[in-house]
Amino acid sequence: MRQAFRAAAALAAVALLAAGCAKPSSSSSSSTGTGAAKFTGCMVTDTGGINDKSFNQSSWAGMQAAAAANPNITVKYLPSTSTSDYAKNISTFESQKCGVIVTVGFAMGPATQSAALASPKQKFAIVDCSYASFCLSTKPHPTIAHNISQLVYNTVQDGFLGGYLAAGMTKTGKVATFGGMKFGTVTIYEDGFWDGVQYYNKQHGTHVQVLGWSEPSQNGTFAGSFTNITAGQTITNTFIHDGADIIFPVAGAVGLGSAKAVQTANASGKHVAMFWVDVDGCVQAATYCPYFITSVEKGITASVKAAVLSAAAGHSGSSYVGTLANGGAVLAPFHTWASKVPAKLQSELKALQAQIISGTIVPATKSPV
Repeated sequence: MRQAFRAAAALAAVALLAAGCAKPSSSSSSSTGTGAAKFTGCMVTDTGGINDKSFNQSSWAGMQAAAAANPNITVKYLPSTSTSDYAKNISTFESQKCGVIVTVGFAMGPATQSAALASPKQKFAIVDCSYASFCLSTKPHPTIAHNISQLVYNTVQDGFLGGYLAAGMTKTGKVATFGGMKFGTVTIYEDGFWDGVQYYNKQHGTHVQVLGWSEPSQNGTFAGSFTNITAGQTITNTFIHDGADIIFPVAGAVGLGSAKAVQTANASGKHVAMFWVDVDGCVQAATYCPYFITSVEKGITASVKAAVLSAAAGHSGSSYVGTLANGGAVLAPFHTWASKVPAKLQSELKALQAQIISGTIVPATKSPV
């Protein structure tokens, strides 16, 4: 149903279309490049902010990577401090005649869809939004605007690997996951994680428990926010108290509270670890790298870069689905845990990855992309 973006190398061979854009305003945006630009990529952040160590930050890195790859591209962004800023910021960039407007996060789905339908010649791309399944609350879904490129990630796949890894690493027989808010882009991770634990139990005859989420019932623990760090610390402390020694927050910046809770617990003599989500935590939250066994990633930076390059080459409306096969939904390197994850378990993970890619194993989820 969706067609993946062409590789950046192929796009570079396509003649770039010139598009007039206003120069970035230093009072409202950030930019790269100097002088007049033939093509401007404009990004509207979600409320987490440009330095959220998650979606916005990695999306902005993708914008900058596109500008670095093509000297005819310059990029800028506008921050959203509340949901009421979405439509306003999109409108501002439309008036500046941006070559492509990239919006970050499924919460911006309705505002992006409305703007795209009203301005069919304007190119858009949206991160982590599938209009066919979870990005609009209206059912049945309206006609999808042809000028939006949808960037989505099948994270049930790497979530499954993460659950299997957690089950293989726990010493207490209890692991935990929680979400920021109960959205499909969150629960798909948790479904994969839960299923991965169950698969490990089946293969090894163990009984590892998952706290915080149940794939069959679709019930679990949520912070009610993607920015409330205190909530993350409180929830994680509860999991640790209940015996979990590996925590997987699917909650953006809220995960920083989890990391603080893990750090504090270990300082008092416990042995707790965690996974980061969306991006490589050892890169984006390096202070806490010693506690991250791995990160369950989305290839956000690469997909945003490809979307901007594609738009600059004159394309519009394609869709990208990140998977294990194309590197858009993967486990990050183990970093400081490389010598701590048993070689046998690492070998099992590689075999599982191959089975998922081939379709021999299909992780279950009630929130498909």
